[in-house]
Amino acid sequence: MSDNTPATLELTLDEIEETTRRGLVRHGAAPGIAALVANAVRVAEGNNNRICGLYYLESYCLQLESGRIDGTAEPAVTTDRPGAVRVDGGLGFAQSAFAAGFPTAVASARANGICGMSVEHTHTCTSLGYFTEQFAREGLLAIGMTNASPRVSPPGGSVPVLGTNPIAMAVPDGEGGIALQFDFSTSAVALGRITMAAAAGEEIPLGWAVDAEGMPTTDPQAALAGSLVSAGGYKGYGISLMVELLAGAMTGCRLSADVPPLKTTEGEPHDLGQFYVVVDPSSYSGAGFHDRLKALGESITSQPGARLPGAGRVPTDPVTVEGPLWARVLELAGD
Repeated sequence: MSDNTPATLELTLDEIEETTRRGLVRHGAAPGIAALVANAVRVAEGNNNRICGLYYLESYCLQLESGRIDGTAEPAVTTDRPGAVRVDGGLGFAQSAFAAGFPTAVASARANGICGMSVEHTHTCTSLGYFTEQFAREGLLAIGMTNASPRVSPPGGSVPVLGTNPIAMAVPDGEGGIALQFDFSTSAVALGRITMAAAAGEEIPLGWAVDAEGMPTTDPQAALAGSLVSAGGYKGYGISLMVELLAGAMTGCRLSADVPPLKTTEGEPHDLGQFYVVVDPSSYSGAGFHDRLKALGESITSQPGARLPGAGRVPTDPVTVEGPLWARVLELAGD
């Protein structure tokens, strides 16, 4: 960091989104696609989800430049069966593939009561909640899943075979908003928490990872050389396997064991899949769904300090960004 680079800056989400968009276009993304990805970065930063925000921009830009991401790919949407929506992302960004299939999935869920949407052959989607919350704003309940490069070993093992395999859910409030949402990895922690600790020279808590010999460790470097562990032991392991089958096998994309490293500049495209289950609550219990949702919420929020996850979340704007990170973002944008 140079002497004149501030440690932190206060930046508006508009500034973050526009600078991100310019950086992506400069490195080969089509303008419309760049705008979709930049919006996802904006939302992540506003939600304090730094791992999925500007932290990923350099990786996006360098992989666009190397050809690992096709920044001009045109997704193809097919519906061979009424409740099955498939989107071939053409080895481009997940955000543009999702956007292409979203209207069809919304219409399918409303017409059939439920639909499954597979987003196939894309780059990593980063934040799953960014996608499921879009369905919730349309009055639909959505569950999303994706897998990633192998970082998690099975209980009793020490060789990574599963990704961090996140799962997300967003529930509509019946008034155009979101009643609750969550988005979490089925590993004990997201990989980005380990890499950020390693970069900062900080220790990690016991229970996050094991070293190459399968022993618990607080050293992030040893964790990166070893593997993460599933959240909740066998319970999280079972959920991770469910995600693996839906996101990898159901979409016809890569299983985690075959996914190449996500952030390296060179290499094969990620070729990842995401799978979404989208439900129109009115097709089942009708207004009763929201009555029970309200009762559930009241039973939780009536307890001091308890809340529904993601309820009433308001983006932070402006946000604090590390000076060296923003300097790199400006460099990528050509500023």
